[in-house]
This record gives sequence, C-alpha cells and structure tokens, in this order.
Amino acid sequence: MAPGGNRGWLLRLVIAFSFVQGAVSMARPAVSYRALALGADERAVGVIAGVYALLPLFAAVPLGRRTDHGRCAPLLPTGVVLVAGGCALSGLAGSLWAMALWSGVMGLGHLCFVIGAQSLVARQSAAHEQDRNFGHFTIGASLGQLVGPIAAGALIGGPDMAHSSALALVAAGAGAAVAFTSLWRIEDRTAAGSGPRQGARVPVAGILRARGVPAGMLISLSVLSATDILTAYLPVVGEHRGIAPSVIGVLLSLRAGATIACRLVLTPLLRLLGRPALLTVTCLLAALLCAGVALPVPVWALGAMLAVLGFCLGVGQPLSMTTVVQAAPDEARSTALALRLTGNRLGQVAAPATAGLVAGLAGVAAPFVMLGALLLLSSGVALRSPGRAGGPTGRVTGKGPRRPGLRRTSDL
Repeated sequence: MAPGGNRGWLLRLVIAFSFVQGAVSMARPAVSYRALALGADERAVGVIAGVYALLPLFAAVPLGRRTDHGRCAPLLPTGVVLVAGGCALSGLAGSLWAMALWSGVMGLGHLCFVIGAQSLVARQSAAHEQDRNFGHFTIGASLGQLVGPIAAGALIGGPDMAHSSALALVAAGAGAAVAFTSLWRIEDRTAAGSGPRQGARVPVAGILRARGVPAGMLISLSVLSATDILTAYLPVVGEHRGIAPSVIGVLLSLRAGATIACRLVLTPLLRLLGRPALLTVTCLLAALLCAGVALPVPVWALGAMLAVLGFCLGVGQPLSMTTVVQAAPDEARSTALALRLTGNRLGQVAAPATAGLVAGLAGVAAPFVMLGALLLLSSGVALRSPGRAGGPTGRVTGKGPRRPGLRRTSDL
C-alpha cells in the first residue's frame, strides 16, 4: 500500500485511539477525585497529575529513534497494555504514592501508543494528505475526551467517593483493553521496510534547529497544557463551587465535542485563513477563554465558554504534527514527533505542578489565568510566523534543499 492509498487502516487507528484516549480521559478526573478522597490537597493533585508525564519524558526520544528504523505497530499494543494496567491499578492503589506511580505507567502507555500512531500516520500518508489525516487521527482523541469524562461523571459520586472513583478507574482500564480489537494488520509492512537504514541518525540538535519545529512544539505544549489542566482541575473548581461531578463530566465532554467539530472543518478553515492566521486567532481566543474560567460565572456560561474554548484548542495539535513531520528530515520523522511529545510532556510535568502551587497560593481558579498567559504567548509566536498560504497545509520557501515529496511549512 503506497502512501495515500486505502485508508481503512486510518479508521481502525481512530477507533483504537478513541478507546485509549477515552480510558485516559475517564481516568484523569477519576484520579483527581480519588486523590481528594484519600486526603490530597490541591498541590498533591497537581503533583500526581504531573507524574503522569514524568516517565514518558525520558522515554519519548528513544522510542522515536526505534520507530524511525523499524515498524510502528508494535508500540500500539504495548501502549494499550500499559494504559489498561495503569488505570486499573490506580483504582486499586491505597496511597497517594502508589496512585502517582500507576499514573506514571498510564502516561508511559499513552506515549507509546501516540508515538506509534503518529508515526504510522506520517509514514502511510502522502504529503498533501497529512493535515487531513492528522486531523482525522486527532478526532479519535476528541471522541475519547468526549465519552471519558461523561463515563467518569456517571460512576463517580455518592457518599463513598473513594469507592466510586476506584470503580471508574477499573472501568477505564477495561475500556482501554477494547482497543486491541482494532489493531489487526494496521501497518503496511512494505512501507515499514522502505524506511531509513539503521545507520541514518540525525542529531537531536539538528532536528530542533529545523525551521518550524521549535515554534510548533511551543504551540502544541500550550494547547495540551490547557487541555490537561482543564481535565485535572475543573473537578477541583467544581468541588469549590458546588458543581456536581456529573455536571463537570458533561462540561468536559462539551469541550471535547467542540474540538471534534473543529477538526471536521479544519481543512476549509485552513483554506480560508491559512495556518499562521488560524493559529493566531484560535490561540488568542483560547487565552481569553481560559482566563474567563477563573471567573465565578453560572454553569451555563461556563459551558458556553468551554464549548468555544474546545473549538479553539482543536486547531493546535493536528497542525503542529504536520508542521513537525514536514520540517524534519525524512530519516528522523518519528524522532521529531517524539521531541514534540517530549515538549508536551515537559508541559504536562511543569504545568500541573505549577498549577498546584498557584492554586495553593492564589486559589483553584488561578491556574486558568496562568494558562491564558501561556496561550497568549503562543498566539504571539503564531502571529510572527513567516509564511505564505499554500493550500491546506500552507507553504513557504526556506533555506536549504527541499526534500522530494515534502513541502516546507511556515514556522509555526
């Protein structure tokens, strides 16, 4: 199967990713509620949320190197096993330290799955299809983020919060295991065998110097940090404002539904505005809306803000994937994607820990103001990105030779 051929593999990948991401999205608020039930304060919740990204922080680049010179598919079932085990064992853990450990295992599994899946999309998509295919791939994440919080909200509650949150975590582990059913024959072995030879290795510094990679990493980090802190800290805000867990689950799913809507119309939006303008506008609006979450608004207004916020946050991830893939050398695409994920995980370690500190000092709404400042910075980076629109992906001329079949992208 040549790149750009039959896309049945992409549909199966989206289905599998939906179950994996749904399990993680169900487990993250459940971990927060269970930690609160076990006596954690806001700072401890932030630390546990940060540990989720700590183990992946050290594993991303080695996994990317391995995938550049081999097959992508083996990482997918490995990731499913780790996510399912991390979710279930978090529910069985009886201490905050154990919860933090299994949260880290869950994060490592998610990283394995995402590196394998993103590399698969990059390898099996033609260059002109990458914006579309990455957009469709991230719909799987949004579907999981839509269903997961609703399922968590339906199970969590009542007088015994520790028991109900543990039940939600075990159920999340079972949901992740369903992803195995969609992973059969998902990778074209011919395409995998045509990759770079084992000896071809591009230094990490060289990848980071590629035009488009650093700014794309910053935007991706900002968007993911916003999504992550919303998932981890909206339950804490709900506890302080008297909003039931079931309502918090609906609000988080509303945001995810708006993100799905954004990704369904991503290609026409790119044709209309171009990549730099689209990223600038959406990051700026997201910054204002994140800061608005800190205000003591009614639930209906909070829902409206989260819906628009979800639409804005839907832009950054798929476009940053395409940017990094097209900016990186052919023989280091998976490593470049892994570096992007490393930046994301740095944000997931630093942002929740910082959010926990800020919440402890200035109140539980303060982390959302911090997110607004980070997204405002990303909006400025996108605004200063040089480039001319070149169809759905956007294209600029840059220094250095152009690689066959690859287009230079704007410096996102």
